[in-house]
Amino acid sequence: MFGEMGKEALDLHELFEAGGNDPEERRAVFFAVERLVEQRLLEERGNDFYALTDAGRRSAAGEG
Repeated sequence: MFGEMGKEALDLHELFEAGGNDPEERRAVFFAVERLVEQRLLEERGNDFYALTDAGRRSAAGEG
């Protein structure tokens, strides 16, 4: 999504919208974001913004 939207950081609400309006889908997005933060693929930037880490960019590019 970061590449598609051409953004360095995405707001959690933008990520929610990608999952639709269903509360279960939004919950799934939230847990996926938390999991990616725990795996150090995303980093919190404050005010509900998240950005890819270097490891996240490599993973998204299929480099491991």
